[in-house]
Amino acid sequence: MQAKGEVVRLSEEGGRPRDFRALFEDEHRRLYKTLYFVTGDRAEAADLMQEAFLKLWERWDRIDSIEDPSAYLFRVALNGSKMRLRAARRAGRRVAPIGVVRDPYDDVLIREDVRRMLLTLTPRQRAALVLLDLYGYGSEEAGRIMGIRPSTVRALAAQGRAVLRSTEGGPHA
Repeated sequence: MQAKGEVVRLSEEGGRPRDFRALFEDEHRRLYKTLYFVTGDRAEAADLMQEAFLKLWERWDRIDSIEDPSAYLFRVALNGSKMRLRAARRAGRRVAPIGVVRDPYDDVLIREDVRRMLLTLTPRQRAALVLLDLYGYGSEEAGRIMGIRPSTVRALAAQGRAVLRSTEGGPHA
């Protein structure tokens, strides 16, 4: 690394800049425009550009071993952009789900709505719906519990659903 304020000079062979400041002045606008085009974000482009110039500055004492400093600068900046994109994708996969805040009063309201809707049904329709849809019994088991044939359980449940659809239950009941 160079001392603060010290200007590093290079020979002008091969079209290379004489010093870091000259390279910065020659390339910063073009690099910024390229990064802005790639990222679509001015702040991100400026950040990546600064990081690329910093990495080049850290290697400035070995600049003779870098064949094309401008190409190296662009490669470092574009690789930095790819690395940030990959990191963002990984972070997106690890995002913790936002917990759903349930209002306990909503449960009470839902229960009351369900109770009110079920009371519009006949007792047999209500029993068939509760056994099939709420408790998950099959029509065979529900028929044994109710003391009727499985086909009657299915018919009562279908009738009950039809009643709920025609009232406030809507088409999804």
